[in-house]
Amino acid sequence: MTAMERIVFHIDVNSAFLSWTAVQMLLHGEKLDIRTVPSVVSGDPQDRRSIVTAKSIPAKKYGINTAEPVSMALRKCPGLVVVRGDWEWYKKCSEAFIAICRTYSPVLEQFSVDECFIEMTGRVEKKKAFAAADALRREIASRLGFTVNIGIGPNKLLAKMASDFEKPDKVHTLWTEEIPDKMWPLPVGDLLWVGRKSAEKLIACGIKTIGQLAVAPDNVMLHIFGPKGARTARDSANGKDDSPVCTQEEEAKSYSAERTFPNDISDPALLDRQLFNVACIVAHRIRKDHFAAGNVSVFVKTRDFISRSRQHSLTFPTDVTAVILNEARRMIPDVWDGVTPLRQVGLGVSRLTHDVPLALFEDEKMDYYRQWDAEYDDRMTALEKKDRHYRDGRSKALKFSYASGEKALKAAKASVREGAGRTMSRKPLPDGTDCFEVRDSEGEVLELHMVVSHLV
Repeated sequence: MTAMERIVFHIDVNSAFLSWTAVQMLLHGEKLDIRTVPSVVSGDPQDRRSIVTAKSIPAKKYGINTAEPVSMALRKCPGLVVVRGDWEWYKKCSEAFIAICRTYSPVLEQFSVDECFIEMTGRVEKKKAFAAADALRREIASRLGFTVNIGIGPNKLLAKMASDFEKPDKVHTLWTEEIPDKMWPLPVGDLLWVGRKSAEKLIACGIKTIGQLAVAPDNVMLHIFGPKGARTARDSANGKDDSPVCTQEEEAKSYSAERTFPNDISDPALLDRQLFNVACIVAHRIRKDHFAAGNVSVFVKTRDFISRSRQHSLTFPTDVTAVILNEARRMIPDVWDGVTPLRQVGLGVSRLTHDVPLALFEDEKMDYYRQWDAEYDDRMTALEKKDRHYRDGRSKALKFSYASGEKALKAAKASVREGAGRTMSRKPLPDGTDCFEVRDSEGEVLELHMVVSHLV
C-alpha cells in the first residue's frame, strides 16, 4: 500500500496590517478603500521619523518598502496615504481569521499574527485540496472582508513557499513534482530560512537560484552555512521538511524570556548584552526543570511594533547557556539590520527533552561553560529563596500575571490612578521576570504585576 502523501495548508493574510486597517475604516463609514491606492500603515502618521509597517500593493509600484522611514516613502510618492495602526483591532482580526481556519482542521499552528499552518492530511484528498483551500479563501473574504493567500504542499516548507507566489487573493500548490518548475528557478534569497547575509554569500559564489543551491558543492555549503546549517539548507532547497504542524498545546512545551527596553536601542553591543541576559534566564529555567532544548528561536521588535523572528534546530539538545546564546547570536543578522531602533528582544527554546546526550565533538570550553552555569544556578537559587521569603511576608499583596511588559505596566498605572497616594515602581524578580509593584501611601505592597514570559 502506498503511503498517504501529507497535505499542509499555509494561510497568509495579504498585507495584513493595511488590510485590517482598511476594513476598520470602511466599517466606520470611510468611502476610500486604502487597499486600492498607494498607502501605508505607520506608528504615527504625523511623525516623519516613523517607519512603514505595512504597504498596499499600489504603494509597491513606487518602490516603497516596509521598515523604511515614512519621510522617505513620501518622497517616493507625495500623494501617499499614511494611516496609524491599531494593535487591538489587529488582534481581533487575527483571532477571527484563526477561528475560521481552525474549522477546517483542529491541527493548527499559528506561525505569526497573520499566518498559520493547518494539517489537512486525512481530511481532504490531494485532488480536492485546491478546492478546499479555495473555499477557505472565499469564506475568509466574505465573512471578514480581507483576503488571504493559501499555499498547499506536502510539508510546511513547500506550503509556505507556495503561499508567497503571486498575490493577492490566490491559492497555489507546490507539490514535490512541481519543485523543478515552480521553486528551483526562484532567487536563492526567496528560500525559507535563507537570510540576507547568507543569500549575499551564495550569490557571491555564483549560486543565484534555489535550484543551484539544491546541487551546490559540499565545500561551498559548509563554507557558507557551517556543518549544522549545510544539511538544512540543502534539504530545504530540495523541498524536504519533516517538521510537524504543532498544535498550541504542543507549542506550549517551551520556555522564553523577553526584555522591553526603557528606551529604544540601536547599539549592537547593548542588544547583545540584553540577549545575554534573556539567554541566562531561559537556560537557568530549563536546567531547573531538568530539560535540554533542541531548538532555539530569537525575535526582536522595533519601536513601531514590527516583529522579526528566526529559529534553528541544534545538532544536539543542550541546557548550556553559551550554546543557546551563540545560536541566538548567529540569527540576529537575519532579524535586525543593526541600525533600526529596537524596543524589545526575546529568546525562546523548544523541542524539550529530559535526555542530554554527550556530543562527540564538544567545544573545548564546555567544562568552563558548565561550571559558569552551575555557579549562576547557585546564585539564582539563593536569590529565589530570599525573594520567596519577601513575598510570603507580603501575603496580602495581590499578584497578577501578563503576557507582555506593556500590559503589565498599563495595569499597574491604572491601579495607581484608582487609589490616592498609590505609587508604582519597577522591581524585577531575582529570576529576571519583570514585575511592577504598586504600594499604598504607607509603603505597603498592594499589588504585583508580573510579566510571565515563559510557558511550560
